[in-house]
Amino acid sequence: VGQSAHTPARRGVLAWDRRGEPVGTVAIYLVVTFLAGLAAILVRLPPLVGFLAAGFIINAAGVEHLDAIDTLADLGVTLLLFGVGLKLELRTLLRKEVWLTTTVHMALTVVMGAVLILLIALLGLSLPADTDWATLAVLGFALSFSSTVLVVKVLDDRGESQSVYGRIAIGVLIMQDLAAVAFLAIATGQTPSPWAFALVGLLPLAWVLRRIWDRIGHDELHVLFGVVVAIVPGYALFEAVGLKGDLGALVVGMLLASHPAAGELSQDLFALKEVLLIGFFVSIGLTGLPTTETLAVSALLLLALPFKAA
Repeated sequence: VGQSAHTPARRGVLAWDRRGEPVGTVAIYLVVTFLAGLAAILVRLPPLVGFLAAGFIINAAGVEHLDAIDTLADLGVTLLLFGVGLKLELRTLLRKEVWLTTTVHMALTVVMGAVLILLIALLGLSLPADTDWATLAVLGFALSFSSTVLVVKVLDDRGESQSVYGRIAIGVLIMQDLAAVAFLAIATGQTPSPWAFALVGLLPLAWVLRRIWDRIGHDELHVLFGVVVAIVPGYALFEAVGLKGDLGALVVGMLLASHPAAGELSQDLFALKEVLLIGFFVSIGLTGLPTTETLAVSALLLLALPFKAA
């Protein structure tokens, strides 16, 4: 109504998305993901288990991969870690419960993981039995990490991210991420840009952002402010200087954590973050189907969990 004969009709958003992908494919993703999440709840498992399963189901069914899923996943992780930063002050990382726990835990887990991988290799699974110790150490190092997204999601769902052990756990996860950045820089030779030192400018920028924040109300502009800050000075700026973008969102959130409205903004972003994170869990299943060998290795690696927890 109201369009002239010379004005092309706008495509309905439910007919085709911006990449020209049919609504049928989008509908399949939505229905399978919802039903898988519902099934997980019915058997008393977290919905995210169902979302992971949905990715494998969609992959196995040969449904076309939607590129938008990866974008949603990145946005979800960015907002998740930004929200975590809003609840966690920078001085938390300086506590011995964080840095000492991280150091000792990673050292012990690297040794344990290397030995476990060696035993798996001796069984003839995945690795040759004559694998050198350098490779075993790298794999052990990988096993020393925990999934930041998964742990933070579980803590958020339980309402325990602000508990004493929740803050310590998140602090350990951040230290692990920093160790991963350092390792990748050394191992690949791709060191961050010299411009990374300019990130100290985030300190005065945080002061400016807090002053802007003071003038923002409690409506949709408040939510938009959080999204813009998480993505631009957070994700995009860190990626531009060769650092992990999601780590940048976390750091910017921590720099703004002292603002009186930090808790309110984190809560305002909660629903948006939860929906976008579904894309992250679905995208994992879309990367490929597990083989019999990888399932066997995974089952053996589960033996490490009690020791890692202890």
